[in-house]
Amino acid sequence: MTTRISQRKIIHIDMDAFYASVEQMDDPSIKGKPVAVGGGGSRGVISAASYEARAYGVKSAMSGTLAVKLCPHLIFVRPRFERYSEISKQVKKIFFDYTDLVEPLSMDEAYLDVTQNKKGNPSASLIAKEIRDHIFRNVGLTASAGISINKFVAKIASDYNKPNGQKTVAPESVIEFLEALDIRKFYGIGKVTAEKMYDKGIFNGRDLKTKSREYLEHHFGKSGGSYYDIVRGIHNSAVKPNRTRKSLAAERTFHKNLTSEIFMFEKLDTIAEEVSKRLSNSNLAGKTVTLKIKYSDFSLKTRSKSLPYYVSDKAIILDVAKTLLLQDSMEESVRLLGISIANLNNVTKTMTPSKSVSAQLSFEF
Repeated sequence: MTTRISQRKIIHIDMDAFYASVEQMDDPSIKGKPVAVGGGGSRGVISAASYEARAYGVKSAMSGTLAVKLCPHLIFVRPRFERYSEISKQVKKIFFDYTDLVEPLSMDEAYLDVTQNKKGNPSASLIAKEIRDHIFRNVGLTASAGISINKFVAKIASDYNKPNGQKTVAPESVIEFLEALDIRKFYGIGKVTAEKMYDKGIFNGRDLKTKSREYLEHHFGKSGGSYYDIVRGIHNSAVKPNRTRKSLAAERTFHKNLTSEIFMFEKLDTIAEEVSKRLSNSNLAGKTVTLKIKYSDFSLKTRSKSLPYYVSDKAIILDVAKTLLLQDSMEESVRLLGISIANLNNVTKTMTPSKSVSAQLSFEF
């Protein structure tokens, strides 16, 4: 059965402050307190912040030093990616209780197409509420959701009532919703593009809608055509359950700059072990190894090597990374090293809805 685009019922589920919430769940002594995952020390960078920390302006990608200035009583915890992955798998298992059409975006968010679903429930809003309740009861964490006719609107909507809330944008409300939307909230429009739009008098969806496709393509390139469509509620991308991962990486920022290759080798050993473990956990291997080097002057260099075979073994990854490190002389002392693996051997399966899926297409949102 072919489903028209306008008939899709898409849910975007986004876990609330995922890393920080897992830490607060596992350690009740820090629950309700401002928590930052990562970022410890003078050189650290924050990976995630609890809502209590965000109230002080602390956010991901911020330096630990600045975070402490904003919130002197901030609690730093070391990231535990294996634990986050474990919880993520529990959450995704719940998604598949409702539909086979699940497209994970990361460990803490995913799209679900529930147009036809295993519960026979015609209301996408009720399904989203049930999923969120199920996650809270069985995992112990809260999640927020956006519900609409396509992935673009659903993702924007999931931010509206965070944390632990949801927003539905019904088919008849999509255009009005997009017209009133600040251009900065359009998913995919970054700070630079938003500033360029401001310069041209485009401040919200209504302003964007006054521009022709030709105008937008002239000023914003290929993305201009996409902007023309999305503000009109046109976003045809289907939920892709076989979405493949393109790369996998790990990196470390050091408390003190490294000047000796011996010390760098020691750090690369730890990073290669983490990359190997993540590959193993995901049943993946890759052919291209890339070494990332950030120097003390914040300049960034990458060096890559493609192998004739797939690798996931730590020893091989480390050996290639060492070779890449010695490929050129060091320009400055090093403040960060990272290793990524690309050209992965993703094994994809074509997933079809379960035989128990309801064929109901009534428009309850």
